[in-house]
Amino acid sequence: QVQLVESGGGLVQPGGSLRLSCAASGFTFSSYAMIWARQAPGKQRELVATITSGGSTDYADAVKGRFTISRDNAKNTVYLQMNGLKPEDTAVYYCYARGRLWGQGTQVTVSS
Repeated sequence: QVQLVESGGGLVQPGGSLRLSCAASGFTFSSYAMIWARQAPGKQRELVATITSGGSTDYADAVKGRFTISRDNAKNTVYLQMNGLKPEDTAVYYCYARGRLWGQGTQVTVSS
């Protein structure tokens, strides 16, 4: 079955950290650029971070220096390490195999 399954979301206090995981199955994960995106209530989905098949990374300005995207091709998994979380980071976070499919999303809430 071709799918992406996110996990690791939850409630965290401002300044805290979370690590999101996205497990891929049913396709050649290592061949795809992988993207983390997020969508806050009432807002458009926005790109957060990208990692190419070769391991190059890029980040939205809003998360540079706080978030790190990585991948483990042996485990068919992409990660998003989020540090220094802010209330404005609250959103549903999605992973996306570029040009192929989206995951179902995981909720991240940053609140005291």
